[in-house]
Amino acid sequence: MVHTVTYSKEPPEDVHELEALYDALEWNSINLSAAELNTICRQSWYAVYAYDGQRLAGMGRIISDGVITGVICGLGVHPDYQSRGIGRQILHRLVEHCEKSRVIPQLMCEEGLEPYYEKLGFQRFTIGMKKNIQRTHSSDVP
Repeated sequence: MVHTVTYSKEPPEDVHELEALYDALEWNSINLSAAELNTICRQSWYAVYAYDGQRLAGMGRIISDGVITGVICGLGVHPDYQSRGIGRQILHRLVEHCEKSRVIPQLMCEEGLEPYYEKLGFQRFTIGMKKNIQRTHSSDVP
């Protein structure tokens, strides 16, 4: 049965949908719990979720101070739903929210995906850096 994908600002009621999406995309290398994934979504400045019925088909979010820049991250579509324009629609909605707020959208992506985002109006502007840390389980933190 083919469902129409709907878009919402609301994260899934069942937080395990987030876990299922992250697992399907192989994004959960640091073993975040469903509760932690729910927290990153709820604490984002703005987020868009794509649903097929109650199933989370994709999502994207923005981290921002709401004034200068918004970093688009966590943009992904479940493999069962890829190549249907869902990621493009999520990105469009994220950029549109930035533009309405006069916030400059910036995007972090994996190397090799630049041509996809360049077709959508983005351009390479810097080199990203990160520092790995030793993460303890949240229950271990005093």
